[in-house]
Amino acid sequence: MRVKVGIPRSLFYYRFASFWEGFFTALGAEVIVSDPTNKRILDDGVKSCVDEACLPIKLFCGHVMNLKGRADYILVPRFTSISKNEYICPEFGGLPDMIRHTLKGLPKLIDTEINMRKSDRGGMKAAIEMGEMIGAGRRRTIKAFQLASQAFRKDQFHTEFRETVQKGENCPWLESRKSENRPQTECQKGENCPHLKSQKSKNCPRPKSRKGENCPLCVGVIGHPYNVYDRYISMDLLRKLVNRGVEARTIETVDEADINRHASGLRKPMFWNYGRMAYGAALHMAESGEVDGFICLTSFGCGIDSFVNDLIERHIRRRYGIPLITMTVDEHSGEAGFNTRLEAFIDMLQWRRQNEDHISASG
Repeated sequence: MRVKVGIPRSLFYYRFASFWEGFFTALGAEVIVSDPTNKRILDDGVKSCVDEACLPIKLFCGHVMNLKGRADYILVPRFTSISKNEYICPEFGGLPDMIRHTLKGLPKLIDTEINMRKSDRGGMKAAIEMGEMIGAGRRRTIKAFQLASQAFRKDQFHTEFRETVQKGENCPWLESRKSENRPQTECQKGENCPHLKSQKSKNCPRPKSRKGENCPLCVGVIGHPYNVYDRYISMDLLRKLVNRGVEARTIETVDEADINRHASGLRKPMFWNYGRMAYGAALHMAESGEVDGFICLTSFGCGIDSFVNDLIERHIRRRYGIPLITMTVDEHSGEAGFNTRLEAFIDMLQWRRQNEDHISASG
């Protein structure tokens, strides 16, 4: 009988899903992913987790509970570092202990430490330990690691989101365009649109918009992937932008070479992996003229975001004069207020393009 490995659909699942699923499948395990986030999962996490934890940590607890009784093992790795000389949120390091001492009646946890601060070999070391925990031999584990590395897709969730938009799934804006029986512009069709091409090729930036252009507004969405791509806690931000006729670019759409080039301009290296990715991606979008504005999506109480978002805002406004708004979510956030702020920001960007020709209101 195949071993069942449960993977919570939260936190770094939104970054390493393709790798983990490929790795455990290659080891002969049956991969079970927790259900998409819903109110019950969030409520379960909030009730079981400590009050001081941020929303993503509380949500992770809810997803672990969702896997209870469905798997032989649950993947709760002890993340320390996923890149050389950089760290991630310290709460990730204590997550296995928090889960083990808070939630009762769980199956065995795969709580291997993942530490790649000194070398990428830390990833292989962690994989071998995971394989041993579920009874796989060293040679088979190394082969599974290599196969999973080849199948890994950094932009998996942004690609899936874009594909659903192109199909018109859950997209009232596209449906309304079709029902109006009006000829679509080239940008609405996705043909010859400089912005859409820029998402596929770093050498084709979106030109600065001018009055009368049909190319839609574009907004850079800066945030942890587990906030941005979780439709429930992000309040479906990406689709709401599409519904308003706004294109969205995320960190995952920017080439890492461009990210590193901009991040290297800081006086000292970033301490956090996410900080480097977010800062470098935001400055690349701004410098290349691909976006009309930025939305920083953050969870209440996130210490890393409080620093990184402020750094991004200062540099973006000082160098490029591009509007930026911070949208904060937690378990108490109301969607009505979220929608009002989002709609006001989009209206401001549209007014700015039509009436100010991208000249700052402050002169």
